[in-house]
Amino acid sequence: MGDLDTTNILLGIMAAVSVLEGLLIIGIGVGGYLLYRRVMDVVHGLEQRQVAPAMARVNAILDDVKVVSTRVKDEADRVDQAIRTTMDRVDDTADRVRSNVREKTSWVVGLMRGARVAVESMLQPRDAQQTR
Repeated sequence: MGDLDTTNILLGIMAAVSVLEGLLIIGIGVGGYLLYRRVMDVVHGLEQRQVAPAMARVNAILDDVKVVSTRVKDEADRVDQAIRTTMDRVDDTADRVRSNVREKTSWVVGLMRGARVAVESMLQPRDAQQTR
C-alpha cells in the first residue's frame, strides 16, 4: 500500500501541474488577446487622428493636380490648334503671294527674255544668222 500512496501523490502533483499549465496557457491567451485589442485600439486611433486627415489632404491635392493637369491639357490642345491654324494660314498666304508674284512678274521676265534674244541676235555676225 505504500507504493500506491506514493504513486497517487505523484499523480496528484502531475495533475495539479497540468491544471496550472492549462491555467497559465489560458492566461497567456487572454493576455495576448487583451494586448492585441489595445494595440488595435491604438492603431485605429492613429488612423483616425493622423492617417485619415493626411489621406484627405492627399486626396484634395490629387484632385487639384487632376484639375490643373486637365486645364493644362486643354490649353495645350487649344494652343496646338491655334498654331496649326496659323501655319495653315501662313502656307495659304505664301501660296497666294507666290502666285501673285509670278503673275505680276511673268510679263517682266518675258520682256527681259525677248530683249536678251533681240540683243543676242543683233550682236551675232550676219554669217551666223544666215546659216540658221
